[in-house]
Amino acid sequence: MSDTVEKAQNLLKEHRQSIDRLDAMLVYTLAERFAHTKAVGKLKAIHELPASDPLREATQIERLEKLSAEADLDPEFAKKLLNFIIQEVIKQHKKHQS
Repeated sequence: MSDTVEKAQNLLKEHRQSIDRLDAMLVYTLAERFAHTKAVGKLKAIHELPASDPLREATQIERLEKLSAEADLDPEFAKKLLNFIIQEVIKQHKKHQS
């Protein structure tokens, strides 16, 4: 194996290790986020508040779009991701209301 290929493989390994570490951080961060949204869902159910808060959701999407632009992440991707998360949170909140 050439020295160039070996260097490329080492770099690839380092990138993949970073990706694996970041994936773990994403999972644990999402778990923490959902723990908080679960508590919010319980509070909403107890106080008979609606599962969805369109104003809050719109504000969060706008905020995330700005953050993603600052972070050089495609804002449209960030918006889709947050919309997906919001829909999961609303499902959770509706379960608490049942």
